[in-house]
Amino acid sequence: MEKMVNVYFFGKKYSVPADLTIMTAMEYAGYTLKRGCGCRHGFCGACATIYRIKGKNELKTCLACQTQVEEGMYVASIPFFPTDKRTYDIEEIKPTQQIMMELYPEIYSCIGCNACTKACTQDLNVMQYIAYAQRGEFEKCAEESFDCVSCGCCSVRCPAGISHPMVGLLARRLTGKYIAPETKHLKNRVEEIHKGAYDELIEQVMQKPITEMQELYNTREIEK
Repeated sequence: MEKMVNVYFFGKKYSVPADLTIMTAMEYAGYTLKRGCGCRHGFCGACATIYRIKGKNELKTCLACQTQVEEGMYVASIPFFPTDKRTYDIEEIKPTQQIMMELYPEIYSCIGCNACTKACTQDLNVMQYIAYAQRGEFEKCAEESFDCVSCGCCSVRCPAGISHPMVGLLARRLTGKYIAPETKHLKNRVEEIHKGAYDELIEQVMQKPITEMQELYNTREIEK
């Protein structure tokens, strides 16, 4: 027989197959997921979840679509982790250290507790990229935070109230706009698309059956 484990969703006990993720286990238990399920492949950060194993004190964070259930797991799925995105016009700001002081001054209140890094569902060195942001090293901050999915788990655990994903996003936008070299081939391709150079090809692709589309995708030539 299939191995089963006992888990608790929002305080209620369920017996579910041990090889399921938290997300699929919730559906197995009868929950209909309309929010917080997103892409289901670990890219969107919508399924940020907190849990604790019975008998252990540590409160853990994860993405429900990627984390396998465990015996005695108490789960509380929160559909939205509040972060604070400041309003700015990327065309009007510049990549100076002053811009971080103006938009996200709370990063200078970081006490170095590293709770953000421990909470990160992507295993990013969150405290490090905040340190880069403090020093105005936006390119390094952008690289360190590149795999952030903005789930917000880091911000929930931060005693300084830093919105880490928003700081990383600003650094990446500044890097892409002002620091990174221009990708001329991408600019040329966008212009070709706007001029309709690929309209006929796109129409042909849209008429193909889904199985042929999948085959085209799986055998596509990937640029190195």
